[in-house]
Amino acid sequence: MSAFATRAVHVGQLPDPLTGAVVPPITLASTYVMDEVGVPRAGYDYSRSGNPTRSGYEAALASLEEGERALAFPSGLSAEDTVLRALTRAGDRVVYSQDVYGGTFRLFNVLLPTEGKPTIGLDATDTDSLRAAIRDARPRVVWLETPSNPLLDIIDIATAAELAHQVGAFLVVDNTFATPAQQLPLKLGADVVVHSTTKAIGGHADLVGGAAVFVPGLELGRDGVSETGLVADEAYWWQNATGAVPGPFDCWLGHRGLKTLQTRVRAASASAQQIAAALALIPQVRRVRYPGLPGHPGHQLAARQMTGFGQVVSFQVGDPGLAKAICESTELFALAVSLGAVESLIEYPAAMTHPQKADSDAAIPADLVRVSIGLEDTGDLIADLTGAIERAVASHA
Repeated sequence: MSAFATRAVHVGQLPDPLTGAVVPPITLASTYVMDEVGVPRAGYDYSRSGNPTRSGYEAALASLEEGERALAFPSGLSAEDTVLRALTRAGDRVVYSQDVYGGTFRLFNVLLPTEGKPTIGLDATDTDSLRAAIRDARPRVVWLETPSNPLLDIIDIATAAELAHQVGAFLVVDNTFATPAQQLPLKLGADVVVHSTTKAIGGHADLVGGAAVFVPGLELGRDGVSETGLVADEAYWWQNATGAVPGPFDCWLGHRGLKTLQTRVRAASASAQQIAAALALIPQVRRVRYPGLPGHPGHQLAARQMTGFGQVVSFQVGDPGLAKAICESTELFALAVSLGAVESLIEYPAAMTHPQKADSDAAIPADLVRVSIGLEDTGDLIADLTGAIERAVASHA
C-alpha cells in the first residue's frame, strides 16, 4: 500500500479517459441511459443510488481510513443516523462517551429513545466505568468520540474495542477531530468510523458533509434488509432508502479536501501546539485542554494512538462572562461554529454548539472557550488571542 499522501492524491482520481484531464469531471447527471431494460451501462441508473463523483470520493475515504468501504453523506449527523439505523433495532442499547458533539448527544437522548433504543452516557476515559457499563448493559453499539468535542478527552480505542467485542457489540468511533491523517481507529479495533467531513476533510468552510467507513468483512450478525449480511451493505440500503446522499459537487469538494488533508492538519496541529503552550502561560487562563500538552491526562495515550494532536484547543477562564467576552474580542479568529477550516475560528460551546447538553450531567463548563486553529501565521494567532483576553479582562473588570 502506498503512503497516505500518495493515496490522498490519486485514489479515486484517475485521469479522464476521454480528454486526459487530471481532475475527472463532476458528474452532475441525475439519471443514466441504459442499453437494455434494467441493465445499467456502468452500474449507475439514478444518482441517489450511485454517482461516479461520489464513488471516487468514497474510494479515497475508504483507502485513507484503511477500511473496506466508505459511504458519503450530506452531513455528519446523517452518517451517524444511518449507521445507527443499520446496526440497531428496537430494544438494543447503546453505550456512548458523553462528551460528544451536541447534535450527536441529541440523537442519543431524544431520537433513539423514541425508537425504543435505550442509551447510556458515561465518562469513557474511565476504563473501569466503561467496562462495567458494557458488562451490565450488554449493548449492541459502543460509541466513542476521541479526541472529544469540546473537552478534548482521549479514550483508549483498542481497550474499548476489546470490551465491546467481548459482548458482541460494535465499536463506532467518531474520528472527526483527528482525521485519518492522525488516527486510524479501524486499525485499533473499531468496526466503523464516522466523520463530519464538513470539518478538516472539507477544510475550507464551504462544504457540509459526512462519511462512514467500515472494517473489511464486518457482518451484521442478525437478519437485516440487505442480501449480503454485511454492515456496509446494510448501511447502504438505509442510505438509499432514506435518500441520505450528498450532491456531486459536495463530493468533489470533499475529495479535493482529502488531497491536502495531511499537509493542512500537520501545519494546523503544529500551530495548535504552540498556541496551547502560550495559553497555558496566561494568568487568566485556568486550564488548557489540548492532548499535546504533557499535563493533559490523555497525553500519553494520545501519543500512542495518534500521530498528531489535532487543530482544536479548548481553555477555561473561570468565569462565563469572561469566556463570552473573549469570544467577542478577537480580530483574526472568527466567532463561528464548526472547526477544521483554513480560517481560525473561536466559539462558546455551552451556547453555540452544545446547548442540547444544558442541565444534563454532560453539560459543558460555562467558562469554556474552543478555538479551531487554521493556517494563519502562528504568531499572529497568539497575538490575537492574547489581545482578546486582555481586552475582555479590561472590559469585564
